Amino acid sequence: MVRRNERAASAGCPCGLPGEYGACCGRFHAGAGSAPTAEALMRSRYCAFVRGDAGYLLRTWHPRTRPERLDLDPGMRWTGLEILGTAEGTAFHTTGTVEFRASYRGGALHERSRFERVAGAWVYVDGEFPEGSD
Repeated sequence: MVRRNERAASAGCPCGLPGEYGACCGRFHAGAGSAPTAEALMRSRYCAFVRGDAGYLLRTWHPRTRPERLDLDPGMRWTGLEILGTAEGTAFHTTGTVEFRASYRGGALHERSRFERVAGAWVYVDGEFPEGSD
């Protein structure tokens, strides 16, 4: 039997924000709008990794840096996202960065991602791994 607090946690969006997947990142994955900020795009991309949605990841990747295809490891288990910092990336900017730590079973990925707007929509450009990161 699932307890109430466990059920609430499982109903939350994998990106870590309160609310259900469909009302959070799921709407972006389904194409019902685009992420309004670089951080929202970062969260939705993390969620796409959790769900194995390579199509969304490719659609939200900058055309000049996007790979032809993306093979996700079906055995990868992402376990949490922590936003460490942001710079720019709001409705008033054309570029932004998001530094985050994405945990997975057995470790964590620490990245500082760069985002730009293309035709008004935020897209992932590339990322770097800060010195001394996991």
